[in-house]
Amino acid sequence: MSTLKRAIYSVLKDCLKIRRIERLLIIADAPQSELGYQFYQGAQSFSNRPSLIVLPEFPNINCEPPKNVASHMNEHDVIILITDRSLSHTKARRRASQNGARIASLPGVTKETLIRTLTGNYKKIIEKSRKLADILTIGRSVHLTTPAGTDLTFSLNRMKGYADTGMIHEPGNFSNLPAGEGCAAPVQGSTQGMLYIDGSFPRIGKIKNPVQMSVKEGQVVRICGTEEAQMIRKLLRPYGRQGRTIAEIGIGTNHRAKITGCILEDEKVLGTVHIGFGNNLSFGGKVSVGCHFDGVLLNPTMVIDGKTILENGKLQV
Repeated sequence: MSTLKRAIYSVLKDCLKIRRIERLLIIADAPQSELGYQFYQGAQSFSNRPSLIVLPEFPNINCEPPKNVASHMNEHDVIILITDRSLSHTKARRRASQNGARIASLPGVTKETLIRTLTGNYKKIIEKSRKLADILTIGRSVHLTTPAGTDLTFSLNRMKGYADTGMIHEPGNFSNLPAGEGCAAPVQGSTQGMLYIDGSFPRIGKIKNPVQMSVKEGQVVRICGTEEAQMIRKLLRPYGRQGRTIAEIGIGTNHRAKITGCILEDEKVLGTVHIGFGNNLSFGGKVSVGCHFDGVLLNPTMVIDGKTILENGKLQV
């Protein structure tokens, strides 16, 4: 069996635990149609009822799927989303989850990422992600710094931490794959300070020159830098003030992931932090807007309630 087939089998067998009688739906778009078909071929060894839908390329980031496809999602037990542009934060995905579907989303995934990160051995990732989720749930006051210049404070008081483990075994479970993070939504309006994105950003890839953002009362109020800063401003502009909301704080726990320019993998890299902008309904927040962008920060130090959780990109717990 090829290494790619083994990775696909790990998704189907380990991450989703698909049973023969379950209705499985695979949704791909044109840029990811080849991978979608490979998943469909692999799925025939696990489910008697697999189906594949290939959509045209989405014109915008975070588009909702067509209404007939969204309706079709509600009729399945298991859904795999293999699209170039993410469907993770769409109303259609959340509705299907609420109806009990187990969903894996792999936006922009590459064959190389699948082979490198989906090995069937997830114990370390699960343990670290759950531990960080517990810390974020208990934590209140957070101070985040990086060598690039980030100096942010925010509150997690009464917010719930989430562990993205990649184990999608119970009705309604949802995860990105590859998985590996502990995350939470900051208290709305609590984030203050300076943020420097120096790792990567969606639709841009690796960041060459750190992008400086001024944050006041939970909103990005200024973005400074070179061409990459202009690109981020252009990406956020259509979504107005809500698109600039600090929506998520996440800590990567996947020891097999590395910075490649693909945000799906980059945000899972062990010891990195990512800051999400826009929609945070999936993390217990209140912001409903048609976008969610994650910016990755390198070598972060994070102190929660006076205890160092991360120091220069090294987990201390």
